[in-house]
Amino acid sequence: MSHREPASKKVALILAGGAARGAYEVGVVAYLLDEVSRALGRDVPLDILCGTSVGALNVAMLAAYADEPRERGQRLMEVWRGLRIGALVKSDLRGLLAGSRALLDASGLERLVADKIPFPRIGENLARGLLSAVTMSTTHVATGKTVVFVQRTEAAIPGDAAAPRRSLLPWSHEPTSEPRVATLTEHHALASAAIPILFRPVLIDGQYHCDGGLRQNVPFSPARRLGADGLLIVNPRHAQSALPEAAAPEEEPRPGPLLLFGKALNSLLLDRLDTDLSRLEGINRLLSAGTRRFGPNFVDAINQELGRTETPKIRPLTTLLVRASEDIGKMSVDFVRSPRFQGRVSRPLARVMRHLADAGGDSESDLLSYVLFDGEFASELIELGRRDAQSRHDELCTFFETMATHDARA
Repeated sequence: MSHREPASKKVALILAGGAARGAYEVGVVAYLLDEVSRALGRDVPLDILCGTSVGALNVAMLAAYADEPRERGQRLMEVWRGLRIGALVKSDLRGLLAGSRALLDASGLERLVADKIPFPRIGENLARGLLSAVTMSTTHVATGKTVVFVQRTEAAIPGDAAAPRRSLLPWSHEPTSEPRVATLTEHHALASAAIPILFRPVLIDGQYHCDGGLRQNVPFSPARRLGADGLLIVNPRHAQSALPEAAAPEEEPRPGPLLLFGKALNSLLLDRLDTDLSRLEGINRLLSAGTRRFGPNFVDAINQELGRTETPKIRPLTTLLVRASEDIGKMSVDFVRSPRFQGRVSRPLARVMRHLADAGGDSESDLLSYVLFDGEFASELIELGRRDAQSRHDELCTFFETMATHDARA
């Protein structure tokens, strides 16, 4: 087992939601743990792990095997490449009629999570100092509030259960987001990934929770509030260079229900990531200008004036975003229409998936890309993630080198 040198600054890995698109995140992370670590000559530090939806499932695996810093990327890839859509995506008509309000049966996914992720190891790795915090974001069904379940280093120390609660007090006053100290289990991860309508909500401590992406699809806010100095964000959402031009009214086909449902999911899981990152960059510029003008104590003076004596303080943050260079919705259509997919599934399932592919016309299928939990398709997304990370290799190395630089104010 290899070890990494402790960094002077805390690095947070933030994994967004996206259901089956989460295989893209695995490719980025695997490249990071393998190639970037090799280039740096040490294991990359990942002190805080934050995930929403499928990102929570990936984060759970990474946290459970934090004592295997490079091998855990291989473990994740093996799980995703071994997926069989017929075992994971099944209709739940009986449950729907009985009032569960879910189109898909989640039992296959539940068994996979329970079998592959040893959740008790998360607390063990926290206690060993291999991590400082792990978070999973959900949406509380009754109130619509984002609930961020947090397992921290202090939570693993017997007799000190009040410590993490005290440290989270400044965060607990937000009207739309609530942190809760927890010992993370498969229930938290499955709740975070329970996309409304597709999967049934999950009961945690007597309250129902569903997909955290409804309000917080890219959970970098918890990482910032937990003291991260650097944010590495992985998002499978494709960033289009420009919005497509609207077709003439007589040329635009009427959207069918499946297309509308896919677009609705995209809208529900749409995050204000670009806006929030732009705001962070503005704060960084302001703090940098203040330090140049008034000296190195400027940031501390601002926090004292605002009464911020504990985390979260206002401070400069280094951020790096890796996002999909290709439209995964379009990739899913091409894959389902290919002969290799038709030979992997039963005829009834093949017809259903082909219908989802055709619902979006020739260009894309948002809904299909969310439910396409197939190992072959996951392999394509993993390779896309690796290529995108490789194209950012120098930036990734610089990011971690910056995080290893000692901060004189620390």
